[in-house]
Amino acid sequence: MIIGVPKEIKTLEHRVGLVPSSVKELVAHGHNVLVETNAGASINFTDEDYQKAGAKIAVNAAEVFEKSEMIVKVKEPQPQECAMLRENQILFTYLHLAADAPQAEALISSGCIAIAYETVTGPHGHGLPLLEPMSEIAGRLSVQVGAYYLQKHMGGLGRLIGGVPGVKPAQVLILGGGVSGFHAAQMATGLGANVTILEKSNPRMRFLDEYFHGRANVVYSNIDVLEREISNADLIIGAVLIPGASAPKLIKKDMLSKMKNGTVIVDIAIDQGGCFETSRATTHDMPTYIIDNIVHYCVANMPGAVPLTSALALNHSILPYALKLADKGWKKSLNSDANFLNGLNICKGKVTNIAVAESLNLDFTPPESFFGF
Repeated sequence: MIIGVPKEIKTLEHRVGLVPSSVKELVAHGHNVLVETNAGASINFTDEDYQKAGAKIAVNAAEVFEKSEMIVKVKEPQPQECAMLRENQILFTYLHLAADAPQAEALISSGCIAIAYETVTGPHGHGLPLLEPMSEIAGRLSVQVGAYYLQKHMGGLGRLIGGVPGVKPAQVLILGGGVSGFHAAQMATGLGANVTILEKSNPRMRFLDEYFHGRANVVYSNIDVLEREISNADLIIGAVLIPGASAPKLIKKDMLSKMKNGTVIVDIAIDQGGCFETSRATTHDMPTYIIDNIVHYCVANMPGAVPLTSALALNHSILPYALKLADKGWKKSLNSDANFLNGLNICKGKVTNIAVAESLNLDFTPPESFFGF
């Protein structure tokens, strides 16, 4: 199979779909890899590095899309990339379609086979193994950026996240105790903040309580608790995920008035529409905005801030799946693995993920219907 790796073109996105070590593995399996020139240059992977790994270098994205049977990316294809996709071409990347109707329509029109990292499930349908590495990074980054924007000159209320002797540390409120929320709590407790995690799953609450052992408060989430906690918080991190679907809007606009001026909110769930009603996607060049004296950080590709770490972590997770697609083709790969099949979002003009279909009010086609051999 010919596998193409275009350069990412989303604003300030420096990750790359395949790093040279992954290219070397695919080439060893007998596949051809076509990498757009300078695709990895921002994280110091040169064209020569890719050529040593066995790749061929394409002069532009058009050549990559034209010649490749499968496209491996990091972020969702931008409009000009969607226009280059064709019928029966495999697209393997993050899509986050539930909050992006124009992209969904473009993928439907292309006739491609679009497999989303974020909806591939783990053994027995549990966990999201291709989303987890980015969730881990976003969780840890959320505390870093939150601490930075708490500084007064950045619009925050001017509190040091870890405090100093005699002055209390920041109150950090984390909405959701999943992968990203857990890693945010690790970072925040490590920096000395007072941390509260709101969670609804009883098994997950028990895990969090046992892990943090008093270093973080684990509280059952409901509206009453949320309204009380936001008034005390200095930094609020939204880390709620419903796989494939739009994130629930937990904090409404009128609730901002209950917060202290200069409170910082970081919305990790912005890729799925965000879990604050006032959230709108931002980019690394203009990451924040202020509404009602509350600083909003809503960067839709947070892990792109640390692209070397992110690209390597992502490749460790996606490589076995990319190899399977290349070795067996998409039909055999997905038909033999129900968890991998959950990653199929759009296939030959049909929406094959029920959460995406419901979020965008589109017709749903069961993915199993495509597997006539």
